[in-house]
Amino acid sequence: MKTAHIEPFFATLRAANPLPNTELEYTTVFELLAAVLLSAQATDVGVNKATRKLFPVAGTPQAILDLGLEGLEGYIKTIGLYKSKARHLMETCRILVERHGGVVPRTREELEQLPGVGRKTANVVLNVAFGQPTMAVDTHIFRVSNRTGLAPGKNPLAVELQLMKRVPKEYAVDSHHWLILHGRYVCQARKPRCWECAVSSYCDYQPKTTAA
Repeated sequence: MKTAHIEPFFATLRAANPLPNTELEYTTVFELLAAVLLSAQATDVGVNKATRKLFPVAGTPQAILDLGLEGLEGYIKTIGLYKSKARHLMETCRILVERHGGVVPRTREELEQLPGVGRKTANVVLNVAFGQPTMAVDTHIFRVSNRTGLAPGKNPLAVELQLMKRVPKEYAVDSHHWLILHGRYVCQARKPRCWECAVSSYCDYQPKTTAA
């Protein structure tokens, strides 16, 4: 993608959705962290169905610990890989209580020390909860960045570093939301919906698809 096209690309996405946010449901920073941890290789819709029942009962690290492993598994068993995620979340809650007073830390280093929290999860928490201009590269962002030519890269970290360089500062905080939603609903994996894409004129993908 030409550098001159990047600003209007994001300006167009912002005009269509001025206040984007994650589709995961949460009310506190801890609930956000837990939901993102549970969302690995799962859909936001599936995670939300489980956490709507879990969070009213156990919405803090201590409350999760009080549930016990089997109790937690009972709430999240509809989510893929739920057994390993339950173990990770339990251990994360234990660390939050013992080392952080039950409060989610605000640095990448501390977040990535939590079980089940990798770079992508840390980036989501830093961005959504604390407003930092991080870039959580999931499958949607990876695809959109490569397909459009916005930030080509062979792996998520390469794409993340390219995006950090190429996305204008005024769009940095919200850009990963726009890219995820664009990939989820328009620039889809099997067939991008170019015929209804508002930013197709800035995109390198050829040939553009047409409606069936």
